[in-house]
Amino acid sequence: MSQIWEPRDAALLQLVCGPNHKNLLLLEAELADGDLKAESQGGGIRLQGSDDAVAIAELALTSFEATLAKNPDAGLPALEGAIEQARTPEQSYKTLTGLKTPIKPQTNTQAKYLDLLTGTKNDLIFGVGPAGTGKTFLAVAAGAAALKNKSAAKLIITRPAVEAGENLGFLPGDLEEKVEPYLRPIWDALDETLGADQAGRLREKRIIEVAPLAFMRGRTLKNAFVIMDEAQNSTIAQMKMVLTRLGRDSRMVVTGDPGQVDLPKNQPSGLAHALRILRGVEGVGRVTFSANDVRRHALVSRVIKAYDADDQQKRDD
Repeated sequence: MSQIWEPRDAALLQLVCGPNHKNLLLLEAELADGDLKAESQGGGIRLQGSDDAVAIAELALTSFEATLAKNPDAGLPALEGAIEQARTPEQSYKTLTGLKTPIKPQTNTQAKYLDLLTGTKNDLIFGVGPAGTGKTFLAVAAGAAALKNKSAAKLIITRPAVEAGENLGFLPGDLEEKVEPYLRPIWDALDETLGADQAGRLREKRIIEVAPLAFMRGRTLKNAFVIMDEAQNSTIAQMKMVLTRLGRDSRMVVTGDPGQVDLPKNQPSGLAHALRILRGVEGVGRVTFSANDVRRHALVSRVIKAYDADDQQKRDD
């Protein structure tokens, strides 16, 4: 089958193709099983291949162009997401709006995760999987959206500061200065979703709190959207302490990577324990990401798969 795809806005064709046509090369690689060939031609892109491959490519390019119209800096990850969505059009790809920029999932797993984060069925949600899959960023974005639409009065984010033990005494400065480097990724996500100025103002008003686990003890978190990040580095006691902070009209998201536990070998991970004992409990949702959901450098996904294969080989031996 051969078909010419034409953009709605001819000025976006160059962005759709990408520098040195790298976006078209990605499209061909992703749809290689359908022998897809994509070539810029005149004011459009000639697509050749199986009927299914061409149909998926057309849907993906149309979605990708719409993304570029809103965000010209969107690159390969956005195209990868458009291709995956085109492959499974029945999957809902909900977009978070009202933020600095709209946030749209880029994989089916991210779409399912965002559905849980924005739904009302589960008040405790686990997002687990390797780094780069968007589990923390999407949780922060959903929390920011909850503040904007007033479904939550506060956004509270906590994480172990250093290897779950929070041994901060050797660092210079007061407590806030000591923990700031470990909380920086959270503030980066907030700056991206809300804008640095607004995130800073909400922090000053304590509408947004980002703190180490120790700050959670003894509190009851009411009418709040709570995120526990890097949960694999919490102990069983710490995990229980945080989960039991959940108060009236609050929701909690727990994120972590079971494959990157920094606890001492004789110290079980609170995340693994919670996933086991809370399986099937009403009101608890869970999404598990894989290397296929990584949206960093393409090499990251291959690195994760190599480590997973090595771990499996060791278990088999």
